[in-house]
Amino acid sequence: MAYPSFSGLHRLTNSIAEYSRLQHEYGAKGVDAILRRAEKSLLQAQRQLRALPVDRRLAAREPNNLAAIRALRPRGPRSLWPCLDEKRYASRLAGAMLGRFAGCTLGAPVEFWDVPGMEAWAEEIGVPFPPQDYWPEIPNRHHVRYQVSRCDAYTRDRMNGVPVDDDITYTQLGLLVVEDYGPCFTTDDVGKAWLKYLPYACTAEDVALKNLKKRMPAKQAAGINNPYCEWIGADIRADPWGYMAPGLPEFAAGMAYRDAYISHRRQGIYGEMFFAAAIAAAFAVDDPVEALAIGLTEIPRDCALAKAVRWALHMAPKIRNYKQARAAVDRNFAGMSGVHTINNACLTIWGLTIGGTDFTRVIGETVAMGMDNDCTAATAGSLCGAVAGRKGIPARWTRRFNNVSRSYLNGHKKFAISDLERRFTKQAQRVFAHLS
Repeated sequence: MAYPSFSGLHRLTNSIAEYSRLQHEYGAKGVDAILRRAEKSLLQAQRQLRALPVDRRLAAREPNNLAAIRALRPRGPRSLWPCLDEKRYASRLAGAMLGRFAGCTLGAPVEFWDVPGMEAWAEEIGVPFPPQDYWPEIPNRHHVRYQVSRCDAYTRDRMNGVPVDDDITYTQLGLLVVEDYGPCFTTDDVGKAWLKYLPYACTAEDVALKNLKKRMPAKQAAGINNPYCEWIGADIRADPWGYMAPGLPEFAAGMAYRDAYISHRRQGIYGEMFFAAAIAAAFAVDDPVEALAIGLTEIPRDCALAKAVRWALHMAPKIRNYKQARAAVDRNFAGMSGVHTINNACLTIWGLTIGGTDFTRVIGETVAMGMDNDCTAATAGSLCGAVAGRKGIPARWTRRFNNVSRSYLNGHKKFAISDLERRFTKQAQRVFAHLS
C-alpha cells in the first residue's frame, strides 16, 4: 500500500515560511494574520486526520491488549530455560550488554546519515567501510549529545567510557524499573519511574513524558497527540527485559508490553515485544536467526511487523551487504518514516543474517545501512553478543569503555559496567524465583 505523498505539502509550508520572511522584510502589513489563518487551517486538517475511522478488520488483527495479542500468537516455546544457567548466563549477559554498547556507540556519530555520505566520510578519513572499528574522526566533534557527551567521545582515540545515548539510557532505566517495582511491575510503575528518573525524551517518549507530567494516567499517556506511536522508540527499550528474563521469551515479552504501552501502540508495542523475546531466546540458542524466529512467536502472526519480519528472513539469502539491504528496504517501504519500527527491524535482521556471530561484521554492516543506525546496530549487537558471549566481542570494541557507562538519568550520571552485570544478574535470579 503506497503512502500518501507529502512532498507538495512540505514545499508549500516551506514556501509560506519564506514568503512570510520576505514580505516582512519588505514592510508588508498583515503577514501575522495570514499565518494565523494558515495555522488554524492546518490544525483543522490535523483534527480531521485523527478523526478518520481506521480499518476495523486490520485493527482486530493488531490489538493493543496483551491478552488479545497472545491469543493471536503462533505456537512458540514460551520458556527455554527451566532454571537460570548462571555460568552460561554470565558470559552471554556480558556479551549482550557490551555488544549493545558497542553497536550504539559506533552508530551514534552517523545516526541518520545517508549511505553515500558515510561512504564519502570513510574515504575522506581513510578507513574501511563498512567500519571495522570506531570512527577515528567525526564532524562537529564539539557538539554535545543529550547534554552529556561530546561527539568526539564516540571516536576511537578520545573515548573514555561508553558515551551517553538514549539507546543505552533506556537499558539502564529498565533495570531501575525492576529494581524499584519488581518483575511484575505495571505500566503505572513505568510512569512513576519515568517521572523520577527521565529528564527528557524524544518523539513518542517525549509525548508520553509530557502527558505524565500533566498527571495523565500512564495507560493513557500514549494516546494523546502522538503520531509517533509506531516509531522505533519502544523497541530500543527491549533489551533489559531480555537480560532479566534469559531463556524466557514469553516473560520478557510481557515485561516489554507493559513498558511499551506507556508510549506506543500496535507495531510500536510489537517491536519491543519481538526484540525482547528474541534477546531472551538468544541466551539459550546458538544462532541469532533462531532467536529471531522465537521472537516472532510472541507477537500477532498477521500484524504488519510479523509480515515484514518474515519477508526479511525470506529475503535474507539474497541480501549480502549493506547496499542491498538498504535498497530492499527503500523499495519495499517507500514513504515510511525512517524512524519507523518496521523498516529498521528489517535492517537489524539483515545485519544479523549477513554477519551471523561475526560481531564486527554485524555492527559494521548494520551501521552502514543507515536509517536509525545507532538503534539498529545496538539491537543487532545485543543479539549477536547474547549468542556469542563475552569472548565473541573483539577487544577493540570494549577496551576504551573503562568499566563506565554514562547516562542522563536523574541521579545516575554513570554506571559501572561490572555493577550493571551484577544488578542484572540479581534481577534475573529474582525473575526465576518468582516463576518457581
